[in-house]
Amino acid sequence: QVELVESGGGLVQPGGSLRLSCAASGSIFSINALCWYRQAPGKQRELVAAITSGGRTNYASSVRGRFTISADNAKNTVYLQMNSLKPEDTGVYYCNALLSVLAGKRNYWGKGTQVTVSS
Repeated sequence: QVELVESGGGLVQPGGSLRLSCAASGSIFSINALCWYRQAPGKQRELVAAITSGGRTNYASSVRGRFTISADNAKNTVYLQMNSLKPEDTGVYYCNALLSVLAGKRNYWGKGTQVTVSS
């Protein structure tokens, strides 16, 4: 069984910072890619940032320059450093991982962590 557990969400004022973490556990052979998605109320889930096993990163245009995705492969953990937060960054943030497991490559989701940016 593979599990992704997010942490680090909360309430922050505009202009503030938060750091999200997502730890993958279970029988994992390797990590192919790690992503962060978010879903605001009434909106579709959208990709925020992604990082490949080779360290290549990609960001949504709305967060580029403010958010940084990084990974610690030894800990099977991905981070999202969020700076200069705006009210429109509010939403549930989900960790997503493409992992190589016994059955092959599989896609996994965490349960999400709430981020609220408000004064």
